[in-house]
Amino acid sequence: MNYDFSTSASRENTNAEKYALREKLFGTNDVMPLWVADMDIDTPDFVLDAVKKRLEHPIIGYEEVPSSMFKAQIEWMKNEHSVEFALEDMLYSHSVVASMNTAIEAFTAKGDKVIVQTPVYPPFFHSVMEHERELLKNPLKQREDGSYTFDIDDLKSKIDEKTKLLLLCSPHNPVGRVWRREELEEILELCLKHKIVVFSDEIHSDLIYAPNLHTPFASLSREARDITVTAIGVGKTFNMAGFAISSVAIPNYELREKFLKVYNRIHFANGSTLSHVAFEAAYKEGKIWLEELKIHLAKNFYMLKELCEKFPHLIKLTPIEGTYLAWIDCRGLGFRDKELRDFFVHEAGLGLSAGIGFGREGSGFMRLNFAVSSAKMLQVIEKLQKALQEHRN
Repeated sequence: MNYDFSTSASRENTNAEKYALREKLFGTNDVMPLWVADMDIDTPDFVLDAVKKRLEHPIIGYEEVPSSMFKAQIEWMKNEHSVEFALEDMLYSHSVVASMNTAIEAFTAKGDKVIVQTPVYPPFFHSVMEHERELLKNPLKQREDGSYTFDIDDLKSKIDEKTKLLLLCSPHNPVGRVWRREELEEILELCLKHKIVVFSDEIHSDLIYAPNLHTPFASLSREARDITVTAIGVGKTFNMAGFAISSVAIPNYELREKFLKVYNRIHFANGSTLSHVAFEAAYKEGKIWLEELKIHLAKNFYMLKELCEKFPHLIKLTPIEGTYLAWIDCRGLGFRDKELRDFFVHEAGLGLSAGIGFGREGSGFMRLNFAVSSAKMLQVIEKLQKALQEHRN
């Protein structure tokens, strides 16, 4: 089956977050929003068809999470990522950020240290500080080609007896890295040595570009399984964030019980009836759609790459291995962070995520969500090219 990503439905006037908040965030509605990490690509028809079928029954009441839903995800993870979870390992969650906050409360106490590796998705450090834990920043190292890796020496020098939790972003948002097994094993060695629990956010794990392969942290070894809480789901992969459903896999019984103590107190409950069927349909029927989507996304990225190569002294595109988020080095433009954001809004008409929001290591960078239709990507390229040409001139 061939899926068409050349166009997509309009999200104007649909209460879509990235559109509804334009005036508030950018000071104008006359901007193409490329910030929130959902896709301006239609949610797959097999997901919507499953929801329509469920709506043939006239009662939408309380439901338990069906075991078939988790079994579909477990089978997907086994086939796609060579990691095996048991049914009892799995918990429903409405979002990865909610799961992260639960983990922080479950595995640390006030004053404990939590490791984050910046630049990183802002809730990683906001969540730590909101729980009155100490933020232990282990900034990523940027290599000569612009890509990033872990700074293991820095991490070794900072860990102490108060360090209890590491928040791992894998694949990494915003820098687009898909961590190699040997890189993750260095992290694992330190965490085992110091009895540090790993919360592994793997929500982008299906959005990987060949020849790269995602390595789930829990798959590294039996010891890794025992210290890992894995957050996964359909939201990014199949553009289903609006269904507010993800999952948490915790193989270790003691960790799971600690997590559940907080989880039950918050009362996560069982989510939405319609989300259950959508989640299951995505994992059962989504393989071909996802493969074609990734081909489309790679084309969009290379369009952006070709544009950046026309202006090498102004902007540089970070190499990407996973996600649909381009991390653009804009330091050549010579702007301060506010000026840089204003340049994209007022000169290019594009609403991006400012790099400084991902930590001070993101200063001078911008994050661009290229998960859009072919038609919209052409508009993005046209707008950005015009702005860069005018700036150069």
